[in-house]
Amino acid sequence: MGDLASSKIPSEDRPAQRSEVPKRAQKAPKADDVISTVTEDSFISFRKKFHFPNDLVMKVPARTDRACFPPPGYVTSARGLRFPPSSELIDILTLCGVCLSQFSYRAMSIVMGLIVLFRDRGVVLFSECLSRMGRLFSDAHGRISFRSKWLDIRTRDPSKGWVSNFFYVQNDWGLQEKWGKLKELPVPLHIGVEDLLRILKLPDLDALHYEVRYLSRYVDEEYLFKVGLSTQIIIEDHIQEARSHIYDVEVKALEAECAEDGFIMGFMKGVQTVHRKTRAEIEGLTPSQASSDASSDSGGEELESELQRAFALEEDEDDVEIL
Repeated sequence: MGDLASSKIPSEDRPAQRSEVPKRAQKAPKADDVISTVTEDSFISFRKKFHFPNDLVMKVPARTDRACFPPPGYVTSARGLRFPPSSELIDILTLCGVCLSQFSYRAMSIVMGLIVLFRDRGVVLFSECLSRMGRLFSDAHGRISFRSKWLDIRTRDPSKGWVSNFFYVQNDWGLQEKWGKLKELPVPLHIGVEDLLRILKLPDLDALHYEVRYLSRYVDEEYLFKVGLSTQIIIEDHIQEARSHIYDVEVKALEAECAEDGFIMGFMKGVQTVHRKTRAEIEGLTPSQASSDASSDSGGEELESELQRAFALEEDEDDVEIL
């Protein structure tokens, strides 16, 4: 099996190495200096926008709470993550000995994007494949980033509120709760570029570059649902669509029935009014029907039959010629 070091990397990807140099202006604040901006009202938006399960237990941090020190039995999460976390993400966090909130926005976007990319191709992102594609590393404050020396992995602009939009989630998955020291994933010598292409069912290195260059699309709702990481909103949409269809069918049928009954009722009232004013006898109309309104207990079918009997045309009646 091929090794990455023995594979020729196209020169077009070399600029990506220069762009990976960290900028001093983008210095991340210390985790123990940031106060959470999340409130109880935020949870309403999070449940709707990010489709949190109804049984997910969340807790708003106090002003004295910090992301690196969640309460016992809870993990620190950030706005935008999905629950429950995928099995691939849980394995990566466990092997690295870190928790969710240590990941920078870009690092989490890349990891989740790769998880979805692999799932979309019908395979699982193992830690060996992740470490072959790039490296997770930690800064002095314990925050984790992702760097690749040969892949130009692009994501959306980092969320400005990612660091301060933290909150606590009940730890039902055995995740590490407090911040830990990163254990770097070993680079596997038995997996090379050719193996990645085979695993992902891609024809060549250019195709792989294309997929990771536009990795952001794999964290869109369409792909998250496609690979089973987001289901609630789609199910709710289908339920609402079915309800709307049933409602439309029933309402239209009811409208038609009411229109028919309304015509019959209106016609009967008109006949009764004429009878009261003229006292003329109407053939086929009983005295009770002619003297008062139809009983409220009478259905449309009974009224219709009465009208048919009252105003039935004789089959042998001569045609009337209109001049």
